[in-house]
Amino acid sequence: MPIQLIDRDMTSAELAQMNAGFDRHGLEFGVPPTVPQRLGFVALDGEAFIGCASGLANDSYRWFYLTDLFVEKAYRGQGLGAELLQKLEQKAAAVGAEHIWTWTAGYEGPGFYKKQGYTVFCEMPGWYASGHSRVGLWKDLITSG
Repeated sequence: MPIQLIDRDMTSAELAQMNAGFDRHGLEFGVPPTVPQRLGFVALDGEAFIGCASGLANDSYRWFYLTDLFVEKAYRGQGLGAELLQKLEQKAAAVGAEHIWTWTAGYEGPGFYKKQGYTVFCEMPGWYASGHSRVGLWKDLITSG
């Protein structure tokens, strides 16, 4: 029977098979499968959610992926975002991360992250419908000394 290419999404079983295949392939190159661990902080004003910082750590990776940093508009510009980020960076370093990286929108985020010591590693112009870029940034969490 000839190979078929079918226009549909994978089933749960096919997704599991693909992930197992990636794990086997990584093992061929000495990269063991990992289970990401979510780390995070939530900011509350009383009982109201006003922000968060979270991301993913892996036990065998030295890089931490910052997936979320959010502060409600009324609370921005007061240092809360920087404080959330700093606490998350410290927690990531405590579990063995040596570096942190993230994606952000080019209209505001890069300036904030640069003030926190991050460096741009990638910019994709026109990513958003507004024409703004998507920007990748990273930072060392450990310093030699």
